[in-house]
Amino acid sequence: MSDYDIIIRGGTVIDGQRTPRFIGDIGIKAGKVAAITGKGGLSKKSADKIVDAEGLIVAPGFVDLHTHYDAQVFWDPYCSTGGWHGVTSVVIGNCGFGLAPVKPELRERAMLALTRNEAISYPAMKAGLPWTWETFPEFMNAIEKTPKGVNILSYIPLSPVIAYAMGGVDASKGRRATPEEMMTMKTIISEAMDAGACGISAQRLGESSLQRDYDGTPTVSDMMPFEDFLEVCSVLKEKGRGAIQVLGLTPEETEQVCEVSGAMVIYNVLALECDQHGMKTEGAWEAFADWMEDSNNRGHRVGAQAVTSGIDYEFTFEDWNLYDYSPLWRDLCMGTTAEKLEKMRDPIRRGAVRKEFDLLMESLSQPFNPDAGKEVAATALVQYSTVAENSVTLVDREDMQHYEGMTIRQIAAKENKHPVDTILDIAVADELRTTFATPPIHFDLAEMKRLLLRPHTIPGISDGGAHMKFSWFGRYPTEYLVNYVRIHKLVDLEYAHWHLSAVPALYAGLNDRGIIRIGMPADILVYNMEELGWTEAEKAYDLPAGDWRRITKGIGYRYIMVNGDITFVDGVSTNATPGVLLRHGHA
Repeated sequence: MSDYDIIIRGGTVIDGQRTPRFIGDIGIKAGKVAAITGKGGLSKKSADKIVDAEGLIVAPGFVDLHTHYDAQVFWDPYCSTGGWHGVTSVVIGNCGFGLAPVKPELRERAMLALTRNEAISYPAMKAGLPWTWETFPEFMNAIEKTPKGVNILSYIPLSPVIAYAMGGVDASKGRRATPEEMMTMKTIISEAMDAGACGISAQRLGESSLQRDYDGTPTVSDMMPFEDFLEVCSVLKEKGRGAIQVLGLTPEETEQVCEVSGAMVIYNVLALECDQHGMKTEGAWEAFADWMEDSNNRGHRVGAQAVTSGIDYEFTFEDWNLYDYSPLWRDLCMGTTAEKLEKMRDPIRRGAVRKEFDLLMESLSQPFNPDAGKEVAATALVQYSTVAENSVTLVDREDMQHYEGMTIRQIAAKENKHPVDTILDIAVADELRTTFATPPIHFDLAEMKRLLLRPHTIPGISDGGAHMKFSWFGRYPTEYLVNYVRIHKLVDLEYAHWHLSAVPALYAGLNDRGIIRIGMPADILVYNMEELGWTEAEKAYDLPAGDWRRITKGIGYRYIMVNGDITFVDGVSTNATPGVLLRHGHA
């Protein structure tokens, strides 16, 4: 009988605790780290598998705190793209969106809600979800029984809780909960916490919400009165544990939530220029970080998800929803293909969109002022970047392929058209099949370094499992290591792995993940720092019902291990599914 299941020999160990690196051996047995020595310390020990890590980095698997793999886990055990980029634990149920609790007769409505606010494929959900649950504890049981290649932890998404207690999604909008309904919500949350959930998630963006219901209206939690939100959050104080992930609160509201719940509040989102949806945040991040630090010093526990990935998209108007903040664009981008085409041809609608675009362009010539012209300031970056500066990457019609490689601004100048007319003319002529690419956002590196080093920041955001037809931000851990460590040297590896693994594990309430330590589960990466990177984004027809998504895979990861089992070798799956449901923050 071997001494260990796996011995990793001679690697440069970065343990996730900001301990200085060292070259050493790691022994793994029964899914856990059983020994950590200097180089050669296990040379006389035997193992079923020897991993030669000389010249390679050995580090803890990444913890992705912001994902929407709630549906995808039922057909993709590795929760890719994240699982291809070294993510070994994910937290689902973010932003108040999810699949439980849901009454059987309302399952269709629950899936429809996710088709727009998170752009999750309806055909894939329809074909791939087993729907063996109604309550949240039953949903957790279903996750537990499903083969997994990563570990799963879940928030309690608030929107389905409200809908369950108040007679459905549509019946719950536009009114306050009765005392009986509020009691039902609190009972659901209490039982979900008892079943092992890590806290509550909610989106609170109000009438101007970017991520909307399938019919274009705000989501259920967007419209929940703040007083009701505080009341449901109070359940966590009764439990004495848990976190609250939320987007759309003011600093003052955030502190009220901290006081009522006694919980960690994870704010979304802290960003240099724009969030993961392209919404403008310029000029606000340092003031928010200052407030967050002061708030923690005064006894509140507040952290913020920070956008550390480049923001770039490829999209067609068949699926695009990130113009939804604008009622005018939202109108154009909703409905069937035939309905969209009719609306995009409408001269009255076009005239209104042109006028809005011109106003936005004018606003860009003025100093950014978040208090003046709020509607313009908030939408300026996304509208500007994804209209005039879009490039045409792929056109279906042969007679229009000369546009490929040109920006909308270039085409508009050549054809003497307004940029709005230009992009809509191309989209309509190609029956919405043209692929457009947004220009990548180039972060100021000095600012990014300050952001990374600020306390209470959590790097990301992947939005894994959502927006799959136009984004692939699950690459963010690889991007962090390549751009901010290897190329630009903004932080060292010790800080990076602490930031990417230990920090999110702490905020999620994960008690046994994010670091390499004797007795801890062996979620471990072995990678070549010089080779680390990612593939070009491509279409993959790997969803249920033959549907597709855009993906990018990690390069340079020699081994990915979850609970002591190897799940990937040089990017190739071993088909092992050692992932577990992390109830109450541990296996």
